[in-house]
Amino acid sequence: MSDKPGVLLVEDAAPQAALFQQYLKNEMINLTHVDTGADAIAAITINPPDLILLDLKLPDMEGQEILRWIKQEEFPIAVIVITGHSSVDVAVDVMRIGAEDFLEKPVTASRLQTTVRNLLERSRLQHLVDDYQSTFDRKRYHGFIGYSLPMQAIYRIIDAAAPSKATVFITGESGTGKEVCAEAIHAQGSRAKQPFIALNCAAIPHDLMESEIFGHIKGAFTGASTERKGAASLADGGTLFLDEIGEMNLDLQTKLLRFVQTGSFQKVGGSKLEKVDIRFICATNHNPLEDVAAGRFREDLYYRLHVVPLHLPPLRERGDDIMEIARHFLITCAQEEGKGFTTFSPEVEVILRRYNWPGNVRQLQNVIRNIVVLHDDKTVTLTHLPPPLNTSLNELEISYLAQPRQPAETTDDYGYGPVKSLARVERDAIERAIKTCDGNIPKAAALLDVSPSTIYRKKQGWESA
Repeated sequence: MSDKPGVLLVEDAAPQAALFQQYLKNEMINLTHVDTGADAIAAITINPPDLILLDLKLPDMEGQEILRWIKQEEFPIAVIVITGHSSVDVAVDVMRIGAEDFLEKPVTASRLQTTVRNLLERSRLQHLVDDYQSTFDRKRYHGFIGYSLPMQAIYRIIDAAAPSKATVFITGESGTGKEVCAEAIHAQGSRAKQPFIALNCAAIPHDLMESEIFGHIKGAFTGASTERKGAASLADGGTLFLDEIGEMNLDLQTKLLRFVQTGSFQKVGGSKLEKVDIRFICATNHNPLEDVAAGRFREDLYYRLHVVPLHLPPLRERGDDIMEIARHFLITCAQEEGKGFTTFSPEVEVILRRYNWPGNVRQLQNVIRNIVVLHDDKTVTLTHLPPPLNTSLNELEISYLAQPRQPAETTDDYGYGPVKSLARVERDAIERAIKTCDGNIPKAAALLDVSPSTIYRKKQGWESA
């Protein structure tokens, strides 16, 4: 049996079928061709392919019937609809039924090859996730939400590292969930019933940090009216999590190194040596090696702590997790605020998926809370989006950013280049959006906040001109 993915071409026009077969002859696939709906259903039943290229106008049935049957029978098959009989209603209909993409004839070789490769790769990765989830339910893992491949790797590292006492060094952008990760390591390990103490080194003044970690005796400094336990004593038997450890000053890093090596420390102002049993977890949103090279972080401390490295992926690299997390926050916030929100419109989903999320999960949570607090509805629509997400809907901005700067001698007094007609600006915006969405017109329409029929009508006008 071949390891190549199977692709089924359902096309009744022999010249068109031959052209598609020629386009795909060098692809690493097993391509099969049938020319009727009945033969397609029989082929799928006997040996389900990984991908189907489906024409809608077949001699014995509509392609939509095959698409509905595939989804009803729950075949894990990606479907690309290719048709010359396109309309906005047809495009929207097949996407709602479950088609992964919609291509209009004539289709170029490069467009077809790229679409086939992308969908087969996505299908391969999804099968890996599904296979893993068939053994382990990993849509939720302690405080994490998401089942993307990057997060599955994180869950497995936590599983492996949690039972040990080895120090875990967590890195990742701000808002990716480093404290959630530390709590998951603690909860998954043998110390789960013991204390979990977290300190944010960036939020505590430098002159108080040593006292926060080690505690102090009465009279150790001005204001020390009583003896006080530090995080080291409170975490005895459990886990001490030092977040943003790169913000700790170098003098205290020296004392921390000795503490990590020996498990012993002295309270500020005291002379008694105390010993504790602690599992260390630390985190930073910096590149720790850059901090070492710049002299901000002790090299010996870095190598003492950097036993099990764990890098959390940014939200923009987590695929479908974005919507999984957004829905969780929406339902939770709506319940807390007594609002009626339950879902997102398709246009909003496109924007949430395509936004870069520089603030990661924390930013997404804040955006959802902003929507819920300021509005009340059942579905989140474009009008509910706060800045900066709503600015991505500006057609002129998309067009302007997409255009190369004009040479100096052709610019006007304001430096914006020659004035374009509204028709030219409109076409530039639409073509840029279609390119951004890899040729998917319904998604491009959602990005531009217009009806897909508008784009189809405009394109037909340009092509006939």
